[in-house]
Amino acid sequence: MSLTKIAGKFFMPRQCELEGHYTHPEALQRNVFNYLISKGQRTEYGRNHLLAATHNYEEFAANVPVNSYEELKADIDRMRHGEPDVLWPGQVKWFAKSSGTTNDKSKFIPVSADGLHNIHYKGGKDVVALYLRNNPDSRLFDGKSLILGGSHSPNYNLDGSLVGDLSAILIEHINPMVNLFRVPKKQTALLSDFELKRDRIARECAGKNVTNISGVPSWMLSVLVRVMEITGKKTLEEVWPNIEVFFHGGIAFTPYRKQYEQLITSQRMRYMETYNASEGFFGIQDDPNDSSMLLMLDYGVYYEFMPLEDVGRENPCVVPLEGVELDRNYAMLITTSCGLWRYMIGDTVRFTSRQPYKFVITGRTKYYINAFGEELIMDNAEKGLAFACEQTGAQVSEYTVAPVYMDSNAKCCHQWLIEFNREPEDMDRFARLLDNKLQEINSDYEAKRFHNVTLQHLEIVKARPNLFNDWLKAKQKLGGQHKVPRLSNSRRNMDELLEMN
Repeated sequence: MSLTKIAGKFFMPRQCELEGHYTHPEALQRNVFNYLISKGQRTEYGRNHLLAATHNYEEFAANVPVNSYEELKADIDRMRHGEPDVLWPGQVKWFAKSSGTTNDKSKFIPVSADGLHNIHYKGGKDVVALYLRNNPDSRLFDGKSLILGGSHSPNYNLDGSLVGDLSAILIEHINPMVNLFRVPKKQTALLSDFELKRDRIARECAGKNVTNISGVPSWMLSVLVRVMEITGKKTLEEVWPNIEVFFHGGIAFTPYRKQYEQLITSQRMRYMETYNASEGFFGIQDDPNDSSMLLMLDYGVYYEFMPLEDVGRENPCVVPLEGVELDRNYAMLITTSCGLWRYMIGDTVRFTSRQPYKFVITGRTKYYINAFGEELIMDNAEKGLAFACEQTGAQVSEYTVAPVYMDSNAKCCHQWLIEFNREPEDMDRFARLLDNKLQEINSDYEAKRFHNVTLQHLEIVKARPNLFNDWLKAKQKLGGQHKVPRLSNSRRNMDELLEMN
């Protein structure tokens, strides 16, 4: 019997439990709500916001405000200095370093012991449980898992306290048994120099029997390309004949799919999306034929949703899970067993099903362009690029978009800086296809483009090879969980990139 068949028996009880997501999802969330309220009563934040007198969602929404990072920052900093019982009971020793806010270079998201095990690790186990359920012929555990991670460092020199990429915190505290199936070795996985790490990972893993890979698509692709360079092989299955799945998340996979399919030509190769962030583990693609993800409801996360049009308003509408509508864009709020209370994570989602609750990520509350009333979101951009690439055979490696504001002739447009892995033969046609697709899927964009009155035809600027990596490196954000901002109303990133182009 293969190791995968033996290991699969371990996941069978959880596969049965997961049926609750399909049969009684609201009950799962009520259990999480009660758990979080009971734990929160033992904290300073809970006492200040009357959690002991909170018995239902309505009282919770009345007593606890919606929070951004700025509202919780002072409390998180006290936690980082070792103060216990601030946002979560006990002392929190681990902090996931995430991309910054308007006022700070970085955010530091608390990761409690409860959250580490009941959110992050539980999510990782469920990915495997759902994958094995859908793929009974898998040989996942008969080889190694290539898992990319970031790095960490001491937090204020407190004993046992760490700050760094979430992936590094997970690797640091992972069950030693998992290391029997994981590559590269821990010292390599936690290196801070991504270019050195990339080379060492490729060299360590090239001779292993890798059956599955996990990570952010852009960074994983960089590692795989290095594996191909070292081995001189033409396809990845020549290096790893038994590779069968890529568990990916962090950024949209659409711009990278063609490159992966060219690199891995095996018909057995599968792709499974996950929604795991510094703040929690929220979704898993449970059906290989459906790009939507199942919202994970029995972790230490309670969900609320704010219609995108209400973001920034003084008295926004906020609904619990049972109040969501299909095909509407929502900003997601979370309350977690890491001490985040009604926290606006910054991601936007759209529900595709309520039985069970399934969704797609549509963008970021701060990653959109509405300079001229066009309301362009990341979901639009990804679909537009995918269509233009499909029609022209082009492949996009990285991109960012910013508005060109009105000149002296009142002319304005969207400027797309695109790094191509494969350029289209006719760039003008590519631009027309992209522009037309955006008009087709976004009525606001179409209205502003009408007769070029408000918004002129988009402009594409070709980026030199490795521009975006060089830009991230200059900002000390190469590798790990760092991502290129896709859309912005500001030209700051765009102008920096153009200067380096």
